[in-house]
Amino acid sequence: MIKAGIIGATGYAGGELVRILKNHKDVEIVWYGSKSYIDKRYSQVYQNLFQIVEDVCRDDNLSLLAGQVDVIFTATPQGFLAGILTEEILSKVKIVDLSADYRIKDVAVYEKWYGIEHKSPQFIKEAVYGLCELNRSQITADTRLVANPGCYTTCSILTAYPLVKEGLIDADTLIVDAKSGTSGAGRGAKVQNLFCEVNENMKAYGVASHRHTPEIEEQLGYASGGQVTINFTPHLVPMNRGILVTEYASLKRKEDGTLPSYEEIKAVYDKYYGGERFIRMLEKGVCPETKWVEGSNYVDIGFVIDERTGRIVMMGALDNLVKGAAGQAVQNMNLLFGLPEEEGLDLIPCFP
Repeated sequence: MIKAGIIGATGYAGGELVRILKNHKDVEIVWYGSKSYIDKRYSQVYQNLFQIVEDVCRDDNLSLLAGQVDVIFTATPQGFLAGILTEEILSKVKIVDLSADYRIKDVAVYEKWYGIEHKSPQFIKEAVYGLCELNRSQITADTRLVANPGCYTTCSILTAYPLVKEGLIDADTLIVDAKSGTSGAGRGAKVQNLFCEVNENMKAYGVASHRHTPEIEEQLGYASGGQVTINFTPHLVPMNRGILVTEYASLKRKEDGTLPSYEEIKAVYDKYYGGERFIRMLEKGVCPETKWVEGSNYVDIGFVIDERTGRIVMMGALDNLVKGAAGQAVQNMNLLFGLPEEEGLDLIPCFP
């Protein structure tokens, strides 16, 4: 039995980790870390877990926790883990970090976009970017630190990756228009997330400055073999959970001057995702919807070729708290311990 600890267990991503791990046959949660609710019963914070979780919340003492568990999930704000991580801790335990602290390989880029100093850049190189469908071969029993990707980034990267990798689109023309439910902003009380601010309203934010931009650019850059620059615009929509991305890019014409056909593009997607458990390529003409993936670890992807403009419209949907956070973290944990990747993640989407 794998002993797991969660730091940040009372945030939305932490709560989703608890929900998923409680149904994982190979995992026992032994530490519910929350500096805001120390000594309070966890089920008093999340009443949906009444008579399911009777443990109390503990502090965020990572050094103490490292000696008691096999894996630690850190569902914490940016800078938390980087500020306390040491070689001694990593020598004792595996860590799956849900923050952005180790996702971006260039520390200068991280510090520029996040506006904070990185306190432990020595661990950035060894951290594996945990987008399982692309990097699973790097996530092994020898891996000590996994940087769990962001919610917007997971959806944005997976939706475009095969076409960037195979050179079917001009990656520098890529525009990512993304919509997210309010749980993506976290559980903390913020005026802009109040019911009256969000209900019957829709707004763009972080325009030309959102912190997930360099993460998407870095990963698609690896796919293209060069630097990639995109436009990324997120929007807040009045729903609890879910992300929908609509991505636009210019198709590269073939030698005879024609555009790639639907069948040629679908074959490329199938080449990369045909055997993937959690990526569902939708049928021709079907556009993904957030409700179709709610509560699950699935990513639904579809696309339409715009013959008139020579562009392709790629669309992806996922649950920001599952595949965009906790579900992917559990997927990474399964790989770390040699378990079936889908263990504990057989979650049927909830509808309506």
